[in-house]
Amino acid sequence: MLTKYNMPEQNLAKFCAGCGHPVALNFLYKALERNQVVDKAVLGLDIGCSLLAWNFLPINTFQTHHGRVTPTVMGYKRARPDSVCVGYTGDGGAYSIGLQSLLHAARRDEPITILVINNTVYGMTGGQTAPTTLHGQKTDTDPTGYEGEPMMGAELVKAVARDGAFVARTAVNEVKQLADYLDQALAAQKAGHFSLVEVLSYCPTNWKTKGIETNNYLNDKLKPVFKMGLL
Repeated sequence: MLTKYNMPEQNLAKFCAGCGHPVALNFLYKALERNQVVDKAVLGLDIGCSLLAWNFLPINTFQTHHGRVTPTVMGYKRARPDSVCVGYTGDGGAYSIGLQSLLHAARRDEPITILVINNTVYGMTGGQTAPTTLHGQKTDTDPTGYEGEPMMGAELVKAVARDGAFVARTAVNEVKQLADYLDQALAAQKAGHFSLVEVLSYCPTNWKTKGIETNNYLNDKLKPVFKMGLL
């Protein structure tokens, strides 16, 4: 049975040990509760590790094709303007196959909220190089180290977004900031504006880290490159 701030164990078990997705999802649900919009909320899921959240939260949830979460959530919002629509996706789905839809949603100031989980790899399919992969980071498709530079997806979205849109970056281990930014993102949607929160997240399975190494990797590798804060 679902209880307040406490998701079912069988759902938590879907994600790898140490994954950051359960943290982000729990904080999203807390934000929906704080803002008293649980009954109005709908969660759209991209393909990837994000799809494992299909029954993680006790709210209306649907799964989309890869990279199509933004236009699908946008369509739901237009059909049900009184709803609170959140698109949940990884950095690959947002900044690669889904980039076109994401940018144009921001340009049009669509009143939806997009939550991007950035762990610098394509997690579900084995840890391949993603748009946000760090320079020199070793992946299954770049075993000697990625030669390129990571894409700054949130900054790109902010560059085309209209006044009133909310765009920010935080991390799963910055819990106060994460909670604050989710509240501000939902407030922007309520006011009729687009919002996006990028969340730097753990992927110990593909980072090949254990215990405290995972937290240190996020702090030492990701945060210096992906600057956190309001954009």
